[in-house]
Amino acid sequence: MPTRQISAMSYRSQIQSKCHHARSLQASVCEKGVRYLFGAIGKIPSLPKRYLTPFLMLLAVTCWADDESDQREFFENRIRPLLSEHCYECHGSDVDERQGSLRVDHGSFLLSGGDSGPAVIAGEVDDSLLIEAVRFESYEMPPSGKLSDDDIGALEKWIAEGAYWPEEPLPEGADGEVSSFDLDDRRENHWAWQPVRDSAPPAVSNSDWTRDSIDRFILASLEDAGLSPPNPADRKTLVRRLTFALTGLPPTPGEVAKFESDSRPDAMHRLLDRLIASPEFGNRWGRHWLDLVRYAESRGHEFDADIPNASQYRDYVVRGLNSDVPYDQWVREHIAGDLMTQPRMSYQGPDGGTPFNESILGTGFWHLGEWVHSPVDIRKDESDRIDNMIDVMSKTFQGVTVACARCHDHKFDAISTADYYSLSGFLQSSDYAEIRFDTIEHNRRVASDLQELDETYRKKFATTFADLYHTAELEKLDADWPEAVVNSFDQFKSEDFRQNGFIFGSGPLAAGEPQLHLPSEASSADAESIAQHLVVLTRNSVAKNDKAWNGLESIRSKATNARGKLKAYPRPGRTLRLPTFELTEPVVSIRLRGTGNVFACVDSHRLVDGPLHGESIVKFKEVDGWVQMNLGRYIGHRLHLEFTPAEDQSIEILCVAQSSKEDLSATRKDIQRRIDAEAERVASLEETIRERVASDESIRSDVVQWQSEWLTQRQKLASQIRKRSRLAVGMIDGSGEDAAILIRGNSSSEGDIEPRHFLTAITGGERIGDATGSGRLELADQINDPNNPLTSRVITNRLWHHLLGRGIVPTTDDFGVLGMRPTHPELLDHLATDFDRHGRHLKWMIRRIALTSTYQMSMQSVSEEMALHAKSVDPKNELLHQSNLHRLEGEVIRDSLLAISDQLDRSLEGDSVPIRLTSFMNGRGRPAKSGPLDGDRRRSIYLAVRRNFLSPMMSVFDTPNPFSTMGRRNASNVPAQALVMLNDPLVKKQSQLFAERAMREVPPTHSSGSGESSRSVDTKMVEQRIDWMFWTALGRPAEAAELDSIREYIQASSETTGATVDDVSLWANVAHAIVNTKEFIFVP
Repeated sequence: MPTRQISAMSYRSQIQSKCHHARSLQASVCEKGVRYLFGAIGKIPSLPKRYLTPFLMLLAVTCWADDESDQREFFENRIRPLLSEHCYECHGSDVDERQGSLRVDHGSFLLSGGDSGPAVIAGEVDDSLLIEAVRFESYEMPPSGKLSDDDIGALEKWIAEGAYWPEEPLPEGADGEVSSFDLDDRRENHWAWQPVRDSAPPAVSNSDWTRDSIDRFILASLEDAGLSPPNPADRKTLVRRLTFALTGLPPTPGEVAKFESDSRPDAMHRLLDRLIASPEFGNRWGRHWLDLVRYAESRGHEFDADIPNASQYRDYVVRGLNSDVPYDQWVREHIAGDLMTQPRMSYQGPDGGTPFNESILGTGFWHLGEWVHSPVDIRKDESDRIDNMIDVMSKTFQGVTVACARCHDHKFDAISTADYYSLSGFLQSSDYAEIRFDTIEHNRRVASDLQELDETYRKKFATTFADLYHTAELEKLDADWPEAVVNSFDQFKSEDFRQNGFIFGSGPLAAGEPQLHLPSEASSADAESIAQHLVVLTRNSVAKNDKAWNGLESIRSKATNARGKLKAYPRPGRTLRLPTFELTEPVVSIRLRGTGNVFACVDSHRLVDGPLHGESIVKFKEVDGWVQMNLGRYIGHRLHLEFTPAEDQSIEILCVAQSSKEDLSATRKDIQRRIDAEAERVASLEETIRERVASDESIRSDVVQWQSEWLTQRQKLASQIRKRSRLAVGMIDGSGEDAAILIRGNSSSEGDIEPRHFLTAITGGERIGDATGSGRLELADQINDPNNPLTSRVITNRLWHHLLGRGIVPTTDDFGVLGMRPTHPELLDHLATDFDRHGRHLKWMIRRIALTSTYQMSMQSVSEEMALHAKSVDPKNELLHQSNLHRLEGEVIRDSLLAISDQLDRSLEGDSVPIRLTSFMNGRGRPAKSGPLDGDRRRSIYLAVRRNFLSPMMSVFDTPNPFSTMGRRNASNVPAQALVMLNDPLVKKQSQLFAERAMREVPPTHSSGSGESSRSVDTKMVEQRIDWMFWTALGRPAEAAELDSIREYIQASSETTGATVDDVSLWANVAHAIVNTKEFIFVP
């Protein structure tokens, strides 16, 4: 085979051989560790096998846990974009441009190398020529300049971990032929793009087994394979399975007993009703959702800065799932909740009754990703942040990997680079904001009433002096603003007037508009003085803040410790955003009056910290003139300005211009001449009106009355402003922009502008959005469109995955070519169509699945012969010939420990509990204080998630790193899990508390004394206590052999140490042994 035609499978084989030695070494280390630990717990020698901690079972399984999904995520997000941006131009598909006969757009090419030999040796970082080149130790590549340390580190990590490359065909030109991207062909030939069609449930032989049409689809596949469904699960198994699935907590002994004894035919319905209605449902399923949106409360990177008030999004998720918000509403709130004219309101506010806007909180998911403080390449940083947003949105709601089309058309799916950048436009047209969500809807109505009031009295004024205004209009200036002006307010469109809050009113004030200015002694002053005070006109068209909105108070999360220079300014609800423009000159000049600050938001970057980008923030005090911003380093970038008045101060913004340093003086003079000319025209009009008011008592009396009424009514409305509110991260609309396609994903190489639209394979690329806004609401409508083949398929598949342990499409986040095909495609479409018919309610679909015979299967085949046959024809249980074994997640294990020890605080919402820090958790951004060992006894969903300081216990049990969507967690079986259960202080402490609880629940039947009687074993009490502990932790009674083993241990301890049955340490050992059983963390 020619070197250049090495197959993808050959590449995989080479990589696997490189890893073989590492796996053997790890297995050896595991075995030695297990032997050591076995000796350490020899105090309880005769417990049954099920009691042996999970690490003791590892001798029978491999100690290696492949994590291909993480490898692929890292490769697609870090490595492929690096190669594409910096290497493809000289080492890509164009043979005429290729240097050194080396091609790098496929793993096999890197292994075979070019004229100098292999570019990559998997697992050998220092021996790989690619690393030598990027370190500038040999070839000094790329020629445009050395990569950043972060980029080099990513390549080193990739090679050290085996140089993962996904299995994919050789790219175009590898065999001498050039293939083209054919979106229509890909769409027509892949199942996921096809319309959802509901098939009639198939006929089956064993119809008595079926409870629902779902069962018929499953049974038909089993019968085709010659299989029979297993026996149904017993009641104890079912209540434990369902309680964990719906609440994430173990059932109590009373709940198990009640369900076991309930002989009514609707017992399962009653159990479901109780569990689905439980507030714990939102905690359990909320954690599933947070995995999808890479929920975290810090930004990661170098300093791990806080995401302010991120926990408000988490609480929104819990409330929404408990309220069973229809899924199409859920999607709309996430994509464009800030743009909904009739948002969903909640009455679960801090004061117990005042409604607040829930919908806007959904938009917080966009901004839960990583941020880099003060990046050198600010445009690339924006591209990376938007890439993550697109990746999370497309995987979460559509189950496709749109981000793979950032640098080139998707290698396999019907997704083009144009699709990727069309979605970028929606995000470039939107802005990060901290939202005052408690008060936003109430204050919006107050602001509207204030606007209506002001317009009413201004119209009265204009009508009274209509002839004078008409004359002034005839004399209006014909001169346009100089070309240097990028923002002015005389012809400002209302849709371009965007702000966080309402402090700048409904829009700019036009030159000549009357101002409310009633003198306190209006009735007794002379006519000329009254006129002087009554008639005050706006001299120039300006944006001006309204002091009625001063005094806003923000309630922040206690954990919030914001970084960056913007933290010095109180911005939420107080900021005006001007339209975006491209910077073409180095100096931005702002003509204004007042006190406050201005922020130049360049390429949507906000985490301004350290020495870089400090020039983007300027504070000004009592200015009546020009404020200058020197922004020469950002020429060619997009930016917009944000203005915030100082507390109890006013600012008036007249215009914004950009110019060179050489033309600065001349430009300002030209602008000032126009400003002065407009002011003179208004001053002349003002003087004429004053003369009329002074000379006409009737008019003067009317104006005094209007002003008095205006002032009184305005004060009444202003008193209704709610000034205290909680904050949350969210999205607000900016200027409508279409994004440029970045050639090979390179932020410094722009191509054609791509209009905003949804995926072409679904909508045909129909344009949505315009210059007046982002178009996100229309985007949400297209995601929700019943003709969209992905939305309902993806979410129903996620529900199936969480209930059955494996999705119908196992790759829950990838319905594309690289994902796995559905095992039961007709069933998936049947679920999707029924989901749509029933209003897209998640709880309805969960209930339906849980009531099926399929869900209620056991793991026991009807016969030994059938079990052997199933193992041969369905070794991975893809046909569901039995129930899957579920390994509980780290959060559920922790919560279960707190529950059985009666320590769990079941309260909902609130500030996150700080992470418990160990001595090994070091680095920049380390929190100043460590959280409590037991996390204040809160459920795990309420523990803080810090990207650089993740919980070791959660990580060991496969809680995903919050960097991208993770709809299917890994379920590894590694020694560290056993070490946690054996040695973690939390586990040991909760075991002791569990023992103390057991001693209270089943107290001794004799009084403790001294001597031999105090060491005697109360057999009945011991058995009852052991039985209670088993029921509480495992949901079943202790078996005879288990009772015997623990009694023997107690007797032996009594004889050797003098411990009595009243000794808590003795029962703490028993409790610790119970929670170390496989049964405690696995649910059949």
